[in-house]
Amino acid sequence: MTTNTRIVLASRPTGEPQPANFRLEQATIPVTGPGQVLLRNLYLSLDPYMRGRMNAGRSYVPPIAIDGVMDGGTVSQVVESQHPDWHAGDLVLAHGGWQTHALVEGSQLRRRLDPATAPLTTALGVYGMPGFTAYAGLREIGKPQPGETVVVAAAAGPVGATVGQIARLQGARVVGIAGGPDKVAWLRDELGFDAAIDHRAPDFAEQLRAAAPGGIDVYFENVGGKVFDAVLPLLNDFARVPVCGVVAHYNATALPEGPDRVPWLLTLVLQRRITLRGFIQSDFMHLYPEFVREMGAWLRDGRMRYREDFVDGLENAPQGLIGMLRGDNFGKRIVRIAAPA
Repeated sequence: MTTNTRIVLASRPTGEPQPANFRLEQATIPVTGPGQVLLRNLYLSLDPYMRGRMNAGRSYVPPIAIDGVMDGGTVSQVVESQHPDWHAGDLVLAHGGWQTHALVEGSQLRRRLDPATAPLTTALGVYGMPGFTAYAGLREIGKPQPGETVVVAAAAGPVGATVGQIARLQGARVVGIAGGPDKVAWLRDELGFDAAIDHRAPDFAEQLRAAAPGGIDVYFENVGGKVFDAVLPLLNDFARVPVCGVVAHYNATALPEGPDRVPWLLTLVLQRRITLRGFIQSDFMHLYPEFVREMGAWLRDGRMRYREDFVDGLENAPQGLIGMLRGDNFGKRIVRIAAPA
């Protein structure tokens, strides 16, 4: 193979991304240099943060450049290596982006993967960045105690489902919020959440209040919008709110209409001594080795369950991302690019 198929950012979206914001193109596979590794990407992770990186402006990481390859985590196989730690045929967790091949520094590869330990695709979901996001945010900010009530938004996604299961392992009572009856039933019947609520229900706020009669001690925020509006008045004194994402606002082009509600929010934060903290999983990389050990054990003994949602073909990644941002995925969305050699 001498050709790399890749998807680049053709233009910055206004509001919801459109297929025209992406471009599929061919490029020559680069030559491996000292310390570098050439990868063939097998699976590509689609994640909500990708929408933010399509925008210009300041964030926690630089935006994707126009004509730059779309960013994304990958499960990849080493084709060539000029790094002593990696060899042709190795299966690795990488950041190969939206392309069939990637040239990376060997020092940047996160870990070697063994399909006998866990399915390869779990390295992009429950046993990878989303799972670690849940693990670190809940441990370092949420800090649930036995008997406390934990509420998690987007609970059928890879982060939310992991948050809820870890909280239950720690003895908390868990309420999951998701969109649609199938997702709600999965949370309740398959994952064993104490309660699950459809945020699309016309009486959603009333259902949430009934599911958390003693108030909410930990709210793991993935959504924002009307979900946060319903949660906020139910937060207890000393509640903790890890802010992982606000997917309801990622496609917004202006501030929402209506009165300024910031004074109400700040008043409740003060009066109830609420901890409201945004975080990025890379803030807590010192926990990563412990996460790999503990999550591996949970997966092996069946205490951690997960669901994956596949898109076939790199060319379908743009539509896969657009649909995921609308909430039409059920579980971790992954693009199948190629099979291992």
